[in-house]
Amino acid sequence: MLDLREVAPFADYFVIMTAESTRQIQALEEDLTGALKAAAVPRYHREGSAASGWVLIDFSDVVVHIMGPEEREFYQLERLWSRGAQVVRVL
Repeated sequence: MLDLREVAPFADYFVIMTAESTRQIQALEEDLTGALKAAAVPRYHREGSAASGWVLIDFSDVVVHIMGPEEREFYQLERLWSRGAQVVRVL
């Protein structure tokens, strides 16, 4: 998770996740969206698909990226947004 509050005007945090398969991408998206809906956190936008290897879910202040390993390596969002402080990293 990257803290973008000092870097970007459109979001406070990026959560960047890697999933090993399209099914895992779908499962993470469904579970995350369901849990946040139950907590009354609205989803504002969604882009991508599990088949493309990248799903972006915009919860306004928090933007979640669920990516396949190849997409994560290629786009290197942590490097692109390196001015944002890393808050949490789970391996």
